[in-house]
Amino acid sequence: MLRKIIYIINPISGTSSKDSIQNTIAAETLKEGIGFEFYPSVASGDYGFLKSIIQEQNFTDVVVVGGDGTVSQVVDSLKELPIQFGVIPAGSGNGLAFGAGIPRTTRKALKVVFNNIAQWTDGFRVNKQFACMLCGIGFDAKIAHDFSKAGQRGLATYVRKVFKNFLTAKPYPFEIIVRDQQYVIEAFFISIANSNQFGNNFTIAPKALLNDGLVDIVIVTHQSKIKFLYNTMLQVSGLNELQIRENIDENKGVIYFQANEMTIHNSDSAPIHIDGEPVDSVKKVHILVEPSCFKLLTNKERL
Repeated sequence: MLRKIIYIINPISGTSSKDSIQNTIAAETLKEGIGFEFYPSVASGDYGFLKSIIQEQNFTDVVVVGGDGTVSQVVDSLKELPIQFGVIPAGSGNGLAFGAGIPRTTRKALKVVFNNIAQWTDGFRVNKQFACMLCGIGFDAKIAHDFSKAGQRGLATYVRKVFKNFLTAKPYPFEIIVRDQQYVIEAFFISIANSNQFGNNFTIAPKALLNDGLVDIVIVTHQSKIKFLYNTMLQVSGLNELQIRENIDENKGVIYFQANEMTIHNSDSAPIHIDGEPVDSVKKVHILVEPSCFKLLTNKERL
C-alpha cells in the first residue's frame, strides 16, 4: 500500500516557528514522493472527525508536530484505526519522542517517519483520560499548572517555575493501593511514567520501556528540602541508580516500582498533570495500562 500522511500541527506548542517547520515537512515529504495533508490541532483534543477522512482517502500514517499532550489526544482519538503514528517533536518537553529515540530536529525526525519502522507501544489511563507518556501528582504538576499560564514557553521558563515552586514546595498525603497492598505515605510528588523521559532529555524512570506492559512509578517522599532537591536532581540527571522494588519501602527518599494498575487516594487534592498538560485535581486517581495499543514510528533500537 502506498503511504499517505496526515500531519497535525499544534501552532502553540514549544517555541519554534511552525511556518518554518511546515515548509520543511512539505519539502521533505514531496522529495519522498509520499502524499500528505496538513491539519491544525484542535482545542477540544477530539480528533474523531479525522476517522472518515482517513478511511475514505486511505491515509496510512498520522504524524503529530507538537508535544506529548497533543500526541496523546490524537492517539486516543484514532488508535482503533489501522494506522501508524509519528512524532515531530515540537513541544516543550517531548518526552515520548525522546524516549523513543526520535531526534529533536525536524529533518532528522522526518527520517524516522520515512524509514517506516513502527512498533507496538503502550499507553495508560488516568481515570478516563489517556496518556502516552507521563502523569505527575504534586510538585511537578504544580509546575505544569504554572507553566501553562506563562506568557513564554521553553526550557528557561520551565526552570524558573521549578525554582519558584521549590521555595514553597510541601509534601502531600497519599494512600497507594497496588498489588492488593495498601500504603500510606507523604510525598513531594508521584510520577507515573511510560517512558524513561521527564521531557527535555531529563530522566525520571531509568528502566521504563514503552512496550513492556507496565508503568514505572517514582515517589519522592517527605524529607528535608535539601534532600528533596538533591534526590530530585540525581533522579532527573540519570545519576540515581535506583532498583525496582516489589514492595514500597516508606523509609526510602526515592521509591521506584512497576505496576500495570494502581490506585492513588489524593486526599489533599495535590495538583495533577497528564503528559505535561494540567488537569483538575481529583481525590482518587486510577492508573491502568493499555498494552500495545498503538503503533509508533520510531528508532527501533531505542524502543
